[in-house]
Amino acid sequence: MPRAIWKGAISFGLVHIPVSLVSATSSQGVDFDWLDKRSMDPVGYKRINKTTGKEVTKDNIVKGVAYEKGRYVVLSEDEIRSAHPKSTQTIEIIAFVASDQIPLQNIDTPYFLAPDKRGGKVYALLRETLKKTAKVALANVVLHTKQHLAALVPLESALVLVMLRWPAEVRGLDELELESDVTQPTLTKGELDMAKRLVEDMSADWRPEDYRDSFQDKIMALVAKKAKAGKIEDIESNEGKEERKSADVIDLTELLKRSLGAKSTGSAKSKTTKPAARKKTTKAS
Repeated sequence: MPRAIWKGAISFGLVHIPVSLVSATSSQGVDFDWLDKRSMDPVGYKRINKTTGKEVTKDNIVKGVAYEKGRYVVLSEDEIRSAHPKSTQTIEIIAFVASDQIPLQNIDTPYFLAPDKRGGKVYALLRETLKKTAKVALANVVLHTKQHLAALVPLESALVLVMLRWPAEVRGLDELELESDVTQPTLTKGELDMAKRLVEDMSADWRPEDYRDSFQDKIMALVAKKAKAGKIEDIESNEGKEERKSADVIDLTELLKRSLGAKSTGSAKSKTTKPAARKKTTKAS
């Protein structure tokens, strides 16, 4: 089983189910790093004052929230820290709702939940109860000091914790300002029948292996071709200079090794240090 990123318990009533949280997704995008073409050194970023264009040291940076246009309220780190919800290591179920009542636009990131510390039987009891009642469990959970609204959903023999966007984060359909020809269309039986036949003709079973990111495939094929031709740029090492603290930038050689499976599967994944073209993470925020 993949490494658990969080351990705690599902709680409803007097029932506690020890569980481990495991990411249900992985990012497969291409990671483009910025490099200095003269030396192939990684390119980072600086904190720049947007008005003067001058670099600002970390000591001179504070956090502020825009209160009005051009006016900010500055908050200290202690004030920000005091507002964080307390981490209880608990997925606290607050209600059970019909599975079809959660709007699609509210669904965010899924995580697998695995039973932990002999909690298998109670875990299975909750899963089967949700299946038989066609319900999902709404819950509050705090991950890395951030509070989330979530839904516990049964999936075959497991439970999935689906992070939900807060209702205030989701725009209403009325913002689309749809015209009456969309909301109250006049469709003939013939039009509907033809559209239905087209859907039936194009219907197929869901086969995940049939769908791939063509951009990533083409980029990685190009990387492999250029590397095989010897077109690989090595980062120059300058002895005597302080070793970079950020040794986690991927060069083309490392990217190629990973794509060909030559890199050990147990090694840690690299992270980029620049603000653009970053990989999405599957960790809970």
